[in-house]
Amino acid sequence: VIKQTIKEGTGDVPKKGDQVEAHYTGTLLDGTKFDSSRDRDETFKFPLGASQVIRCWDMAFATMKVGEKAVLTCQPEYAYGERGSPPTIPPDSILRFDVELVSFTPSGSNDKDEL
Repeated sequence: VIKQTIKEGTGDVPKKGDQVEAHYTGTLLDGTKFDSSRDRDETFKFPLGASQVIRCWDMAFATMKVGEKAVLTCQPEYAYGERGSPPTIPPDSILRFDVELVSFTPSGSNDKDEL
């Protein structure tokens, strides 16, 4: 996994279990776009470190601060591997993601305070 920081963020980095809110555009190495939250004008949310996204994302977003923009290059074993994600991502594809950490909510922050 290679992370190239385009714009520095501020504050803390999210921890495992935190709810991450991000924007992304995913492309194959030849530039073919296969998905983009920006095209939908809707952020993508996921719990960090819960294996609900590809490993590349769990690893990279754990190092990002709010407002940070980066380009991730993900080897197949950290993305969709031998299976790919038909029909848009061929088997054994190296993927590139233009990502932005919009915000994150610490896990447990939705719990009610005990008196």
